[in-house]
Amino acid sequence: MSDATASRSPYWLRDNCPCSDCRDPRNGQKLFQITDLPEELRIAAEVEQDGRLEVLWSDGHRSRYPLDWFTAPAADPTAAPVSTAAGDRRSEAGKRLWRAADFAAGIPEARWADYLADPAEQAAVLRAVQRLGFAVLREVPTVERQVLTVASSFGYVRETNYGELFDVRIEPEPNNLAFTSVAITPHTDNPYRDPVPTLQLLHCLENAAVGGDSGLVDGFQAAALLRAEAPADFAVLTRTLVPFVFRDRHTELRADRPLIATDPLGRIREVRFNNRSIGRLQLPDAELDAFYAAYRKFAAITLRPELQLEFRLGPGDCLIFDNVRLLHARTAFEPGGTSQPLEGAGGGRRHLQGCYADLDSLASTVAVLDRRTAALDELQTLFEGEGAGEYLGEAVTQAEHMLQAAALAQREGAPDHLVAAALLHDVGHFTGVVTGRQLMEGQDNRHSDTGADWLAQWFGPEVTEPVRLHVAAKRYLCAVEPAYRAGLSEASEYTLQVQGGPLSPERAAAFAELPGAADAVAVRRWDDAAKVADAATPTFEHFRPLLAALMR
Repeated sequence: MSDATASRSPYWLRDNCPCSDCRDPRNGQKLFQITDLPEELRIAAEVEQDGRLEVLWSDGHRSRYPLDWFTAPAADPTAAPVSTAAGDRRSEAGKRLWRAADFAAGIPEARWADYLADPAEQAAVLRAVQRLGFAVLREVPTVERQVLTVASSFGYVRETNYGELFDVRIEPEPNNLAFTSVAITPHTDNPYRDPVPTLQLLHCLENAAVGGDSGLVDGFQAAALLRAEAPADFAVLTRTLVPFVFRDRHTELRADRPLIATDPLGRIREVRFNNRSIGRLQLPDAELDAFYAAYRKFAAITLRPELQLEFRLGPGDCLIFDNVRLLHARTAFEPGGTSQPLEGAGGGRRHLQGCYADLDSLASTVAVLDRRTAALDELQTLFEGEGAGEYLGEAVTQAEHMLQAAALAQREGAPDHLVAAALLHDVGHFTGVVTGRQLMEGQDNRHSDTGADWLAQWFGPEVTEPVRLHVAAKRYLCAVEPAYRAGLSEASEYTLQVQGGPLSPERAAAFAELPGAADAVAVRRWDDAAKVADAATPTFEHFRPLLAALMR
């Protein structure tokens, strides 16, 4: 038995078999139940070959695993699992706990335009929300309902009894103290919901008030301090169910949850803290005394000056924060009737629009952005590595050829998916078992099919099918345009013969009827023209945003 399997549970190993009999190749979901596996399952034989481990099971099933699979993080359904010690990034184990002084150099922020234009900037902002609990987007257009656009950039709005969005401003008959000008102490929102919205967004449309500054407290840090300073009080707050209640004329909400929730390993995972919403606890006197002593101690920790990060939201600022970790606050402000601050003790208007969303969709967006970044890095490595080699006897390298083809497509105003197809049309020379060099030795490497299949990991048929058909398009053009064949380079004429020569009239007619034929012919013509030595072309980096926008 190999080192990879010696200490592994056979059921774990078989449960994670990546073959198409065990998993749907389109979505990776398992096609069997754990009870479908036989009793006393065991490995009958195994062999390592070409970087893979092949396992023959006692019931005759055969599994093949990449050797690096056994140490890979669990980023996909066929990867090995992260250990429980490093898992669940929602708990304190996946966060960086902080105090206000940690942001002396500035809070995590980005310009809205940069966030939209640059996937790396977007990922950095969203990771800050995951890791630190918050980030601020600057220069977000100060128009009504724009906060919903911000939320939709990474997930979905959680609609509540307040609507899909809510206005934080003075209301004549407020059903919540947030809609007044009084100071609001550190708290989390909606603790009376099950489940609670895990993200909150606040977009400043106007803030000419005297006062009304925003504040954040890392609730996980406060809870960790309580655990260190008074472990018995920490234990009380993790096991006491608190009735959080909200009532108005149209709504009656209640959730019984502890102030501090931990995961099965005892790590802090959620804080619900809102003195305005705590209902009446029905407990024996001794337990009530213990709870209130612990509650007061925790509340005092959240008010420590060193934990309170204060800043002012100006028009165009949008704060995104973790509502089951960070406590947010607001100083009192002077209400005013004008849009400008008044002299002396007067004030001006303050208007924020907010909405709720959830961390799972934000985490999904980060994962997709990471997946795309990894794919783009892999493509760029191909261009800078194997792509630097000769291109089938032409006067350009393989990378120069593909970059030229994409530049030609872009110059002619081609849609983005065809620019991408032109850029990537020859990746099959690198990703197949048979290489471009062997094509020049007379062996058809079917690089159009190999490349299209490989690219289908990330791109839809609008990109992959012109790649798949670009060799057939050359054979088609040679059949229907005699002048086209006369213009082929010597190397291209040679590969034409290896690839089967011009299509027969019947096959040419059938090709012309294919849905992607016109796109494939367009890519083919850019392919043929992209063999100019020393031509100035953009780098791969130029095309990364275009490719990222097309990725699935």
